[in-house]
Amino acid sequence: MTPLDPAAVPPHVVVVGGGPGGYEAALVARSHGAQVTVVEQQGLGGAAVLTDVVPSKTLIATAEWMTIADRAPELGIRAPDDVVDPLSDVAVSLATGGIPVVSAYAAPGSSGLGGSAVQAAASSAEKRKHLVDLRAVNKRVLALARAQSADIKGRLEREGIRIVAGKGRLDGPSRVVAELADGGTETLEADAILLALGATPRTLPTAVPDGERILTWTQMYNLRELPERLIVVGSGVTGAEFAGAYNALGADVVLVSSRDRVLPGEDEDAAELLEGVFRSRGMTVLSRSRAASAVRTDDGVEVTLSDGRVVHGSHVLVAVGGVPATSGIGLEEAGVQLSESGHVVVDRVSRTSVRGIYASGDCTGVLPLASVAAMQGRIAVAHALGDAVQPLALRTVASNIFTAPEIATVGYSEEKLRAQGSRYITTTLPLARNPRAKMLGVRDGFVKLFAHPEAGVVLGGVVVAPRASELIFPITLAVQHRLTVEDMASAFTIYPSLSGSIGEGARVLDARVSG
Repeated sequence: MTPLDPAAVPPHVVVVGGGPGGYEAALVARSHGAQVTVVEQQGLGGAAVLTDVVPSKTLIATAEWMTIADRAPELGIRAPDDVVDPLSDVAVSLATGGIPVVSAYAAPGSSGLGGSAVQAAASSAEKRKHLVDLRAVNKRVLALARAQSADIKGRLEREGIRIVAGKGRLDGPSRVVAELADGGTETLEADAILLALGATPRTLPTAVPDGERILTWTQMYNLRELPERLIVVGSGVTGAEFAGAYNALGADVVLVSSRDRVLPGEDEDAAELLEGVFRSRGMTVLSRSRAASAVRTDDGVEVTLSDGRVVHGSHVLVAVGGVPATSGIGLEEAGVQLSESGHVVVDRVSRTSVRGIYASGDCTGVLPLASVAAMQGRIAVAHALGDAVQPLALRTVASNIFTAPEIATVGYSEEKLRAQGSRYITTTLPLARNPRAKMLGVRDGFVKLFAHPEAGVVLGGVVVAPRASELIFPITLAVQHRLTVEDMASAFTIYPSLSGSIGEGARVLDARVSG
């Protein structure tokens, strides 16, 4: 769409909410020549930047460094005072590519054989265990979040977008009232309104957060010391990510899962692999266990399960999903249709039930990803300003779970293909066979591809690996552009590289299609 006629009065687009679904939309609206106002109460970037995505992934990146450092002895890296007995079971395990049970290096003076070597090595590993200054970690996490928020604010201001600090509410179908911090209000007349309201952590009436011992994910960054024993209630994406991160940082973690396995909505093989990794790293996973309540004790918390069992810990994180922030801001009074769950009902171009009002992000319940929120926002304002747009296509959305290893997916899942009776072929290549993975000491993970058995079109894929979020991109391109496994198989990959397994998987499927 070409910019509006400078002589004409530009339309006024009001964006309520400055998260990814809001600020990305504001930039698109401004590039189309509109006058744009963003109303945001918390800060630019919204919860995604200030309390959710950016802080949690920064924490996880810190935990990842701990995991790498603790694995260093397996690669032959040790502190100057450490020695290794070349005849020890652990050393032989390393030399032959086996998996050592404990740290590779026995304490000085030990025989290096049998149980004494294992005990000495474990003792040495314990002495060298890295210590986490959680106060410093969280200080850095929050500083990075504020810096990212400031960057977004600066970008919007440079583009000429007006920012109003306050809480926005609808006053009819074409008016937004901003409730300012000083108690005043400002009324904004709008030609188009985008609601990017986000969501807040869901809480349980029997486990009311206090910000000290019973916590939501937004409150985890207030901790100043590593929890001695962290109970995580909820084994979805948020619960799994925090459980894995705090386990890597050195906390004793108990993960309470009401389902048969962690990550019940993800690829079954990937979820089972991750749960196995969690258990191998010392995490306690309580499957098919529903938390009934959580209460504080004199020195910690007690979580009572629905079967009567009681789990004791120092802290509990309640990670049981989110609630759309749609109540009390005039949506229903303006005629905006909400679902039974309180989400704003939208179509594939983000239109609500009211002409001129659009919505994007977690408040719509479409898919709780920052990338989806941003795309919804961009589509919404382009459509509102008369541009031709492609409706949102969730089949091509790539998503990632930032555990260790990461789990990235795109396209049709195997569960979906089975449920709809689709014909498909698949192959799974363990990363343990990949030469680059061997060099990096990576054992856990795989690449899985799905394709049509006759046309060879790539239908979807799963990558479980370190940096799976980076490795999924070539599969995303294949799904987006309906490439075939032959197209992928004929493309060059680097040797050695983790992405080489994607090319190898494509060649395996191509041979089956051709045959």
